Amino acid sequence: MTRLVKWILPVLILFGLTHLLQAQTQEKKPDPWDPWKFFIGNWEGTAKGEPGESKVKRSYQFVLQRKFILLKNKAIYLPQEKTPQGEVHKDWGLFSYDMARKKFILRQFHVEGFVNQYVLDNIAPDGKTLVFVTESIENIPAGWRARETYKLVGNDELVEIFELAPPGKDFSVYSETHLKKTGSFKVYPVE
Repeated sequence: MTRLVKWILPVLILFGLTHLLQAQTQEKKPDPWDPWKFFIGNWEGTAKGEPGESKVKRSYQFVLQRKFILLKNKAIYLPQEKTPQGEVHKDWGLFSYDMARKKFILRQFHVEGFVNQYVLDNIAPDGKTLVFVTESIENIPAGWRARETYKLVGNDELVEIFELAPPGKDFSVYSETHLKKTGSFKVYPVE
């Protein structure tokens, strides 16, 4: 019996230490989505820019076992000279984390047929400004580029600046959106 205890006790201790070290290692592993938790929920606000003025509703939610963030956006533009009946713009986005490049990617799908693939280009040292630049844009003439800048303002406010650059030219602001988080976390059915 003593011989059995002498053999089992070290095995049990080794097993316990191994399990404890694995648990500590898992706890220390940073979650790449930590900077993005700010976005999760519903947002409402306004936008101004080349397409006119609009009222905006947007939602961000984790999907597919928290591997992605789904963005649904709807902007209702007021009537103007170019569009006397007004206009409704919708887009969906999917944020992913490319483990090989250690970069966040944003793919946007617009109702007009554009598909923008952005890569996170820069995060300010304070974590409150995130800049995405396109790697590719589908269904637009070659050479165009786009940039999305997110500025986190306070605990529940977000400013998004969308810029476009024609071939060989610098970026210029196309629209600026100001959003505030609503109290509700039920995702908007933006269809």
